[in-house]
Amino acid sequence: MSNFLNQETYTQEALRVFFRNVYTYMFGALAISGIIAYMAGTPEFFKTYFLSPTGGLSGTFFLVALAPIGLGLVIQMAFLRLSLGILLFLFIAYSALMGLSLSTIFLVYNIGAIASTFFVSAGAFAGMAILGYTTKTDLTKFGSLLYMLFIGIFIAGIANIFIGSNGLGFIISVIGVFVFTGLTAYQMQQLKILAQNPDFSEEEKNKIALIGGLQLYILFVNLFVTLLRLMVGRD
Repeated sequence: MSNFLNQETYTQEALRVFFRNVYTYMFGALAISGIIAYMAGTPEFFKTYFLSPTGGLSGTFFLVALAPIGLGLVIQMAFLRLSLGILLFLFIAYSALMGLSLSTIFLVYNIGAIASTFFVSAGAFAGMAILGYTTKTDLTKFGSLLYMLFIGIFIAGIANIFIGSNGLGFIISVIGVFVFTGLTAYQMQQLKILAQNPDFSEEEKNKIALIGGLQLYILFVNLFVTLLRLMVGRD
């Protein structure tokens, strides 16, 4: 019984340390992105760096918008081969690029809508994270379905850039809220399983914690932006 209790205590402590690291990475990324987005979210910055001399969107704008996708894939696909130091550098670079990309919301929405949506997003995210951590239900099939929906709305979102349909944009946003909150619960459950796997070394768990922080950060940002699109509060 004593050995069992000691093992249980060790497992709980390992989980606590693991998720402390996960949320340290996530909140660190949010802080970096938020500061950069706020500082760069001015008409002057947008005109200087994101508009071409002819008045169209510049190459820098598309680089900032698309680079995080490629960088995020590199981090998640090659994390076992990269050192923790390189992963951390790429993670910070990703957060900074996302901050530049998110800076445009300050040109579209008023600060009150941004602040209130952030807190609504935080509440929804926290609720689903707790659900994913505590539920005994296997969310694997649910997560697979949500990832297929995610791919679908991602493709639809790109198409809508050219179509410009408000109706389609609304539908994408509504589905997106469901997808990103559901994936939050699923990712929390998966991270808990990984944290309890004894086959991973301490360094590997540190890397997984970074990847977990990145994944939760991506889900939170997508949830926040999606909810923001559904809110009325434009300047």
